[in-house]
Amino acid sequence: MKIITTILISMICNLVSAQVRSIPAEVTEAFKEKYPNAKMVTWKDNLSNFEADFTDASHKFEVKFNSKGEWLETARKIEFDELNDDIKDGFKKGKYTDWQIRGVKEIVSFEKPTLYRILVRKNDLEKKYLFFDKKGQLKRESLTL
Repeated sequence: MKIITTILISMICNLVSAQVRSIPAEVTEAFKEKYPNAKMVTWKDNLSNFEADFTDASHKFEVKFNSKGEWLETARKIEFDELNDDIKDGFKKGKYTDWQIRGVKEIVSFEKPTLYRILVRKNDLEKKYLFFDKKGQLKRESLTL
């Protein structure tokens, strides 16, 4: 029992120390260069990357950088109506049309095609992320909490 307690305490201490490390200057400088008009910026340390949440003009963004300040991904919150007709049609022809749309994001990643993530909900327990390409093809889906 003492061994389990020691391991748990060690894991908690590691998590706490990982969450309090400062954001590297390379990351904050790269962010300022890429998003000079960002407002209301908050940072998160995701252990494998650093994430900034911010607003710019009329949208909310999440952007990820690695520890060297290299850009990895930007997710922009958009409305369903902002999607192109192919994506809207792809969603409407799919099996989740009777599920409630809870959010939409445009996800632009380094060296990957842009995806559009639609969060849908059937009830409090059944929620999914649906990922569409710009042609309206469902590329993948995943469960979420």
